[in-house]
Amino acid sequence: MTVTILYNGVLVGLLATALFDGWLWGQKQLGLKTLNFAYLGRWFGHFTQMKFVHDNIGKSPALAHEWGMGVAGHYAIGIWIAELLLLACGEQWMREPEIGAALVVGMLTVVFPLLIMQPGMGAGIAFSKTPKPLINCLKSLLNHTIFGLCMFLAAELMNLLH
Repeated sequence: MTVTILYNGVLVGLLATALFDGWLWGQKQLGLKTLNFAYLGRWFGHFTQMKFVHDNIGKSPALAHEWGMGVAGHYAIGIWIAELLLLACGEQWMREPEIGAALVVGMLTVVFPLLIMQPGMGAGIAFSKTPKPLINCLKSLLNHTIFGLCMFLAAELMNLLH
């Protein structure tokens, strides 16, 4: 990995995650349920105790600063996804961002919450332990697709500012 890809991945990831947070804010304004950063932070925080799987993350012991840990984790994941995009597409993608590649990477990364994060938090593989698994999977896919769009917009914005 070149320094340029690493640097641009951090910038695209941070900006795309901030743009995505605007999407989440809009959903909240409409009264829709969105990501709970405290639960994400609680899940990450319990890693220090070697606890990676919970029956129900909402009923697991709360941790100090879990919301902040969740936000930090959310941004770290955004950077990681942007790095995946740039590793897959190369430095040229930053000079000429292509929306299709960003959407595909965003959509493909939905496998991580469906197969790792949700089971670890007690919701089962692909939300299988929730009342509406298909709806939850589709919402997750939509969110990851929107994040792909946000990565494209972040790269375009960065190019405009150069």
